[in-house]
Amino acid sequence: MAKQFFTERDIEDMAARGQYSLTMSDDVVLTELAYERAERLGVKLVQPHALPPASPVRPYLSEPVKPASECKTCSSSSPAVQTSDLRQRIRDAVKAKLGGKVDDPLLETIITRVLNNVGVEE
Repeated sequence: MAKQFFTERDIEDMAARGQYSLTMSDDVVLTELAYERAERLGVKLVQPHALPPASPVRPYLSEPVKPASECKTCSSSSPAVQTSDLRQRIRDAVKAKLGGKVDDPLLETIITRVLNNVGVEE
């Protein structure tokens, strides 16, 4: 089946006709401006998920974070030492993979963000 594309103008025309619902499927494509216009005009996009059309799926950012106390792979000996060791292992692995192309401050920022997101650091 051919894909059906909707632009910002198509959404405006739908709203002007009083049509405030659009059923989404794999064959329906909205431009980003059409998606935004539908939101502003109250046109409901009936779809299985609520992602914008070009939004990447990043489950590692949207999954709920478990507290460190629920982590089954973490031992309770010394969290500060574990985190320091973990940081160093991550740093070594990244540098082994990328070589000298690593920006150290950026790598530290990324490691901190990831450890915070998975509940290892707070």
